[in-house]
Amino acid sequence: MSGEVTLATRLNRTVFQALPTPQKLYVLIDGVPTGEGVSVQMPVNLGLVLDRSGSMAGDKIRKLREAVKLVLGQLSPLDQLSIVLFDDHVDTLVASQSVTNLELLYAQIDRITDRGGTTMSKGMRRGLDEMRRGLAQDRVSRMLLLTDGETYGDENDCRQLAAECGQYGVAISALGLGEDWNMPLLEAIAGQSGGVADHLATPDSILTEFKRTVATMQGSSVRNAQLTLRLVAGVTPAAAWRVLPAISQLSQRTLSDRDIQLDLGDLEHGKGQSVLVELVVQPKAAGSYRVAQADVMYDIPTANLTGQHVRQDILITLTDDPSQVTPFVADVMNLVEKVSVFKLQTRALNEAQAGNVSLATQQLRAVATRLLNLGEVDLAQAAQHEANNLEQQGQMSAAGTKKLQYGTRKLTQRLDDLDG
Repeated sequence: MSGEVTLATRLNRTVFQALPTPQKLYVLIDGVPTGEGVSVQMPVNLGLVLDRSGSMAGDKIRKLREAVKLVLGQLSPLDQLSIVLFDDHVDTLVASQSVTNLELLYAQIDRITDRGGTTMSKGMRRGLDEMRRGLAQDRVSRMLLLTDGETYGDENDCRQLAAECGQYGVAISALGLGEDWNMPLLEAIAGQSGGVADHLATPDSILTEFKRTVATMQGSSVRNAQLTLRLVAGVTPAAAWRVLPAISQLSQRTLSDRDIQLDLGDLEHGKGQSVLVELVVQPKAAGSYRVAQADVMYDIPTANLTGQHVRQDILITLTDDPSQVTPFVADVMNLVEKVSVFKLQTRALNEAQAGNVSLATQQLRAVATRLLNLGEVDLAQAAQHEANNLEQQGQMSAAGTKKLQYGTRKLTQRLDDLDG
């Protein structure tokens, strides 16, 4: 079997100037599952771990019930589902089971009501215990963790449980609803498990995000993808960023002096992932050279395929004639700019937390200008508003911090992704 994944690479120029000094270049690497053998709908092992504390009263709990029912409509008898509810206590609403008796499940969902405080680790522990019963090589496992508040005194337990989830291959989608949740904690939970964190600004967002999470799981027939970038002598990596489906810095492992490995995880059919790598190339004479080879290794459990490979050489052309240097490739540089904006706002937030108000204010105003240049008016206004908050009050608002962090992370998302 071949052709399950299409791999393409592009540089930020097609022809570069040959320089007497090292120069920076960017390579965009797209890996997309497109073959017929990867278009199957994957069975899923989904664990819903849901905050039902008193702060979820009203529209939040109503939209939560709607979202869980929507999820049920997306699942089949081949899928495993468990639902755990937590406040300062924990209850298993639906023990891990195949999705067969929908009417009974709908009736159980109607029993979800708000009460009590918030102890998230209890929900995570029970949720993982349930999900372990549904683990299988040919199922995509994910815990969907939703909270609208801070957990009390058990943050370290939450982090340890997230790492345990990662060891079992259970990635966590950690969703914070509203403005009063602990952003560093949810980010750590997502990172430790190999999942993602996100901000849901309104209760209506619960339905969209639940639907998207299940659809992504069902489309992820290419599993355990790893990108190895083999660099020739004189080429070194500076940074690597996932840019699609959203912006995040990739942790890299050095395999040798000239090889780096990036974990991509699962690839969704028809969408896949795009990675932007910043390289530094030592001076070379005019000519065409191979600077690296991209190699994506992956598994397809439904076809009993492991360790499959797709490879692509990355070539650079240098010229002594300035008139032969080509313009920047617009869409690659657009991604470079969006990554740069995300990096700058991240630095601004870090400086603000460290008490460096003047520098953070300056950086946020630069972020606002660059967002305006990208046509992101709403985010630009948020950045300017938070710069004013810093200047006048010495701190940023919780709402503005989350809006900038998660809004700039999604700058690269496609319109169809944003629409769910």
